[in-house]
Amino acid sequence: MVDLEERPVARRPRRVAHPPHRVDARVRRARRRTTRTAWVLRLVAIGYVLGLVALPVVSVVQHTFADGLAPVWDVLTSDDFLAALRLTAVVAGIATVLNTVFGVGMGVLLVRYRFWGRRFVSAVIDLPVSISPIVVGVALILVYGTYGWFGGALEDAGVRVIFSVPGMVLATVLVSLPLVLREVVPTLEEAGVEQEQAAQSLGASAWQRFWRVTLPTIRWALAYGVALSLARSLGEFGAVRVVSGSVAGESQTLTLYVNDSYQELGADAQRQAFAAAFVLMAIAVALIVVIAALRPKEERS
Repeated sequence: MVDLEERPVARRPRRVAHPPHRVDARVRRARRRTTRTAWVLRLVAIGYVLGLVALPVVSVVQHTFADGLAPVWDVLTSDDFLAALRLTAVVAGIATVLNTVFGVGMGVLLVRYRFWGRRFVSAVIDLPVSISPIVVGVALILVYGTYGWFGGALEDAGVRVIFSVPGMVLATVLVSLPLVLREVVPTLEEAGVEQEQAAQSLGASAWQRFWRVTLPTIRWALAYGVALSLARSLGEFGAVRVVSGSVAGESQTLTLYVNDSYQELGADAQRQAFAAAFVLMAIAVALIVVIAALRPKEERS
């Protein structure tokens, strides 16, 4: 027989339960520390925004209306301002349309198809926003200038690119190139291809699938990207400055109008600069409101 010897069973040490009031006190102290930290971070964020955004905006508004509404109205109805406004609308409108077509087409190509060099193409598209706009303008001059690769041949054919509207459009297109694309691509990737494959199995053509399936899927992302592209196009300065020549009434956009007026001496020139800056700021605020209104719709879809 095997003598079974009883061995003492090891017992786990019992946890000492803390009184409920001690636990509640710890929780309250942790909450107070978290609340204080949150308030400090909020104050830092508010101060940062006030210093970088709110104070300059208030300063522009103050200088714009310092002498009343009549001088501002005189600036807004002047020939040079209206010419700059029309040119800005033309350049930004054309650039936004081109970027929209390019962004949707390239987005479908990058998401729906697999080909050699796909990642390289995607990286190259982001290049214009990764470098200085001045470099973009200089590169355009080297390619389309009088002594550039194609500039001489184009001028012989009667097409002038640099120091004219086509060059300004090209510069604006390049600096805002990936904005629509980068909004469309995530939506296409999230939507998948099931709906398009189902439409194809029912006999829908490529255009029918695009208009009835793809476009409704990306509509809010597309609208958001268009608003971003338009805002970037309206505010472009560096690249346009290099390729435009900034001739008043001919090749001067609103941003160039602000810069040239501010550099001139005299109260009238300063008033012109602040009035034009106020118009650009008002347009930017309106676009921000549109973007903020579109973003929740995109997220819900």
